[in-house]
Amino acid sequence: MYLLRCILEQLCDLTTDSGNYNVRFYSDRSALARSARALLSSVTRVLLIADTVVVKQLLTAKDRVSISLNRLENVANFTEFVKAYAIFGSEMVELAHLVSDRSNCSKDERRRAEMGSARRFLERSTMMLLTSAKACLRHPDCESAKENRDTVFIEMRRAMDSIHSVIKDSVLPQLTISAFNLDSCGHPRRSHGRSSHGHVSRYSSSNRSTPDWMIDNDDEPLTTAFNAIKRFEEWVELSRITLCKGLFRERLISAFDAFVELTQDFTDSAYTRHENREKLLLLCDRTKIELNQLLRLGICLDESGTTNPTSDLEEAILHTLRAVNDVKLQLRNTALEQADELFRLTDEFDIINQLRNTFLTGDPERLNDYVKIFSDHCDHVGEVCRLLHNVTTSETLQIYSKITENHINVFSPQVLNACFTLCAYPNSRIAKDNLEVFLDFWIILYSDVHQYVKDTRECSTGVDLSGNYANYPGNGSCSQSGSVRWPGIPNTKGAQQVQAQQSVQQQVSSQSQQTVQQQQPVILGPNGSMDPNDPTMGHGKVPGSVDLETGETDKNWPSNNASEDNDIVRRAKAMSQMALNMNQFTRGEGDLKTTQDLFTQAEFLAEEANKFYKLVRHFSYQVPSGLSKKDLLDNLDKVPTFVQQLQFTVKQPTVGKAATFTKVDNVIKEAKNLMMFVCSTVDSCINCASKFNLDMGAARARSRTLSPSGRHGEDDSGYEGMSSGMGSKSGTASSDPNI
Repeated sequence: MYLLRCILEQLCDLTTDSGNYNVRFYSDRSALARSARALLSSVTRVLLIADTVVVKQLLTAKDRVSISLNRLENVANFTEFVKAYAIFGSEMVELAHLVSDRSNCSKDERRRAEMGSARRFLERSTMMLLTSAKACLRHPDCESAKENRDTVFIEMRRAMDSIHSVIKDSVLPQLTISAFNLDSCGHPRRSHGRSSHGHVSRYSSSNRSTPDWMIDNDDEPLTTAFNAIKRFEEWVELSRITLCKGLFRERLISAFDAFVELTQDFTDSAYTRHENREKLLLLCDRTKIELNQLLRLGICLDESGTTNPTSDLEEAILHTLRAVNDVKLQLRNTALEQADELFRLTDEFDIINQLRNTFLTGDPERLNDYVKIFSDHCDHVGEVCRLLHNVTTSETLQIYSKITENHINVFSPQVLNACFTLCAYPNSRIAKDNLEVFLDFWIILYSDVHQYVKDTRECSTGVDLSGNYANYPGNGSCSQSGSVRWPGIPNTKGAQQVQAQQSVQQQVSSQSQQTVQQQQPVILGPNGSMDPNDPTMGHGKVPGSVDLETGETDKNWPSNNASEDNDIVRRAKAMSQMALNMNQFTRGEGDLKTTQDLFTQAEFLAEEANKFYKLVRHFSYQVPSGLSKKDLLDNLDKVPTFVQQLQFTVKQPTVGKAATFTKVDNVIKEAKNLMMFVCSTVDSCINCASKFNLDMGAARARSRTLSPSGRHGEDDSGYEGMSSGMGSKSGTASSDPNI
């Protein structure tokens, strides 16, 4: 390639003569053409090889995750599960990073949306995989628990298959093979006995295994009512040229029948208002009348042999377009009205709380009633999502809404299965955790539908939404982010996380740009300027109730003097100070000066949370069994989940200023979620210490001498190893993204 470049430079060399540039003309101009072709061929070959290497790397990572998933599905005990899950976690993180990089490089909106939605589900489903597998191992005879686990495995494989199909289609096998078989001058190269059939079969579209909820033909638009109407409008516009003759009439009628058939999703819906249904039927009849008039004029023109459009034909075309546009507006209004009615008249968290309480009490008379209520509610949410899919004009939103509708249909029965598992084993903490995780995932789906409603309204004003889903973190902590935002949901116990995320998102502003200054940043952490084990850490105010704006300490926490011998409170205050520094960074205040300082601080915060978990875990061994201990463990067991989410968010690669701002938003959001449960855990520890007269200051000594392997919490027999050993320096923490 270097030689070719030198030849081109020589051929195109310009010399100076008395201030005038004279081009040296060569008699053999064909040499210039041959050199240019050879150079372009070499560049093309290099680009294709580089792209193929990236694709092969991503497919290899996907295959490793599939193998780990198969190993997870076939484990027989908790020990094997812990090892298999650790391997699966590390490989899943690698796959997520590669998919993110690849989707950011793709310029095709549909490919970005398909890969982004699959990656989002894989990240969201990791906790469902963990809890459902735990429940299945703990209760192997429970059919509902087994169905929970099997469904998660099936949907994760389906998401990976969609990534596989998108990646395979992102390289053109014909160009790749032809490029491999050209020499440096662009001439065909001999195969030397090597066959390329294996390579062709790997990237051949014939092997594509697209899930049934994805679209098979990338050249065709998605099958929605609005796309069908758009195609019908295009055929009507072509009537000016074709004059509705011959085969064109059949295609025009076929396009009309196609969009009318899709409007039946609106007219046949049980949740569509009667007046809206009547309007749709009347508008479709009006469109049919106008189309028949257009076809009659076309027949007359065909019989008369006229080759130019007449004024009557032009008027019929305009009337038909006006009628079908009225149908389009009515479809959008019907979908949005139905969505508004859903969110206005239903209290999602009230339904979930009633469902949870009913299955906890095990009242057989109320079980069937609430199962039917929840099933009807799920059908309504799925119906709204399907209608939104039909009326949005954004291809990205069409793909996301279609996949969300599929997840609603698949996982709403699994929420009930998780309820049945808890009903069968009411004292099982693992069954309760499994139900909470499935309910959290359902709330995320419900929130996604709420966001799609707002985005559909924005689409109608011409706003481009493709960037809203480009860097979606996928963990439901939206960010729904740079990406999808969380909607405003009623303030109940389950909505605390949502509101916390909303408040942090409002705080993140353009001031989070990197500002390089001469002074060194102060990063709190194990190797930073402030040691959380130092008793003087209690001298500053830190947020005890996660008030990151003011740094106020919860009044229920011990005073500074009393906290000197209290390892749990002192470490929690150190973590709160770290979180406060991170929040101040968004306003251009505090000791953190660059985004890298912020991410480093977040890593230290996750590391301290691991140590905090270990301290509280050993303190819980002193607490007698009962409601207080159960409340303490419920709060504590949430900490590893948010530590994992924080670490995962910090490790996400970013390219560009907008992506960095989104990552800063997500990191601070996850840090605040983590601190909410840290503070709740500290409050529970203080309540237990006061109630049972326990010594919280002995937690450090106990953590050095007491092995957790022989002590288990309620319903934790044999599984304690999954959540103990939280040290970050040696061993593998359960909150680490590799688990």
